[in-house]
Amino acid sequence: MNKDNKNVELLHNQYIQSLKLENRWVRFYQAIIFLVFFSGWQLLSEKQWIDPLIFSSPAKITTLLIDKIQDGTLITHIGVTLTETVFGFILGTLLGTILAAILWWSPFLSKILDPYLVILNAMPKVALGPVLIVALSPGYPSIIAMGAIISVIITTIVVYTAFKEVDPNYLKVLQTFGATKFQCFKEAILPACFPTIISTLKVNVGLSWVGVIVGEFLVSSKGLGYMIIYGFQVFNFTLVFLSLFVIAIFATIMYQLVELLEKKLIKE
Repeated sequence: MNKDNKNVELLHNQYIQSLKLENRWVRFYQAIIFLVFFSGWQLLSEKQWIDPLIFSSPAKITTLLIDKIQDGTLITHIGVTLTETVFGFILGTLLGTILAAILWWSPFLSKILDPYLVILNAMPKVALGPVLIVALSPGYPSIIAMGAIISVIITTIVVYTAFKEVDPNYLKVLQTFGATKFQCFKEAILPACFPTIISTLKVNVGLSWVGVIVGEFLVSSKGLGYMIIYGFQVFNFTLVFLSLFVIAIFATIMYQLVELLEKKLIKE
């Protein structure tokens, strides 16, 4: 028996080591791709095989990044956009999940609203930007609403579908012991759908950034979206690429935070 336990432990350790080794190779190749891409970009720009005025270069972007950090303007723009994005992300996810719960709670209501959800999901939410600006006034409210509205419908549809697909036998067991509908939702439906909700969060990270940046395109005088539009207006494409680079960094950070949440929930 002890021998079997040792063999199992040995196999487990070998498996863990193989996973660690695989992760190291993954990181290595990711670093190689990163270095090759930016080195190639810099070389092409220096040799003028691509137009350095339009495509800029990593060296110019780095220099501009340092300048913007030193004068404090970049921190201000990041703070504005990040605040709007986080609020839009949280608001869109919460509203979508709450709407999905309401639809699950009332099958009759879900039958009524189902075609409207499909229509709303097919609509280009970005086109609602001017309407939101007029309705909520230019500034934080309209931009946050833009970040939320672009993700709320897809969140509702995806999470509601997950609620419906939970094994009904779970509910029957709870109902046998006299559980209320709310208890069934809390103890069976919601926990079973955590993976779907986490996947929706990952999608909403990107959607929220898109919504907020579009909102800043339309109305803001601060933020990374404003920097992009201003860069286009003055033909400063280095500023445009810098803004895109910063957006990519913070979107990645938000995505990693969602993954940490996923690991925590799975662990529990």
